[in-house]
Amino acid sequence: MNFELLKLVSNTPGIPGFEDAIQDVVAEVLGKSCDSIKRDRMGNVIALKKAARTPAGAKRPLRVVLAAHADEVGAMVEHINPEGYLRFQQVGRLAAASITSQPVVVHGRKQVLGAIVPHRDKVLEVEDLMIDVGLPYQEVCKLVEVGDAITFPHEVVQINDKVVMGRNFDDRIGTYTLLETMRRLGETSVDVYAVSSVQEELGVRGMWTAAYAIEPDIGIAIDGSPCRGPYSESNKTTDMGLGTGIYLMDRLTIGDRRLVAFLLKICETHSIPHQRNIGGGTDASAIQRSRSGALATTVGAPVRYMHSTVQLCHDDDLEATIRLLTIFLEHAHDLLQVDE
Repeated sequence: MNFELLKLVSNTPGIPGFEDAIQDVVAEVLGKSCDSIKRDRMGNVIALKKAARTPAGAKRPLRVVLAAHADEVGAMVEHINPEGYLRFQQVGRLAAASITSQPVVVHGRKQVLGAIVPHRDKVLEVEDLMIDVGLPYQEVCKLVEVGDAITFPHEVVQINDKVVMGRNFDDRIGTYTLLETMRRLGETSVDVYAVSSVQEELGVRGMWTAAYAIEPDIGIAIDGSPCRGPYSESNKTTDMGLGTGIYLMDRLTIGDRRLVAFLLKICETHSIPHQRNIGGGTDASAIQRSRSGALATTVGAPVRYMHSTVQLCHDDDLEATIRLLTIFLEHAHDLLQVDE
């Protein structure tokens, strides 16, 4: 594991609509391994590593997308009450039980530390929660205004030799995987587009424009695979430490059967630990449906406790994901022939 890179991408804040800081990091890292890089009007970072050759009999190299979303779940200041407490809107799906009594950072005129206030008798709904920054109303208004972003300050830690914990592994694990795959990738016979998309947590918004511009033939979203834990044995299909997750379907996409079979075959041929996964909606939906359509699915390391501040991921699963994606890109020209 490149722990320094993982820390860099996971410790940098970026909720939907406020992804500038993490996209700066992504652009700098991708710039070292790709031939060109740009940002579109939505804020997506789109990097291209050109094919070293065109396969025999093909009129052009395939366009293959790897996409990981840069945004993490967070909140936005909605109201400052007369006592100086902040009401907030969730930006992405938050669970009240996971965020109550948690510290937060309010990104106002000056960064302000605070905490989500617990209730003495019960767990409230998210819309009932408030943030206490420890200041009177007049002082709060000098530093904070409606619309300011709110993030959680928890940084990545390694809790044992194999397992890391972070607040936003959905989807900074995907960001790390994307960057590390592109760093390791050698010459290919396909044009590889590495996309760091925005606003996925609000309904896959950014990837639609990126996919439309690229018009890919094949695309893989890199996202966490929902993982079994103490309270989720019955509705999750992967386990931490047993390999990368290959999505068969999710809420928005049925993985292309040719692509899924190709990925499974790579895993079997190269002894890459893998698991069949059924997950939530990802950027694959935008890739699959853009323009004339593309072969698409999602791949990603299992992440335990998604959308909490204590998400867990296993180093072996990360390595399996990177190996799969790297080998896939080296052989992707065998999957589909274009004659246009």
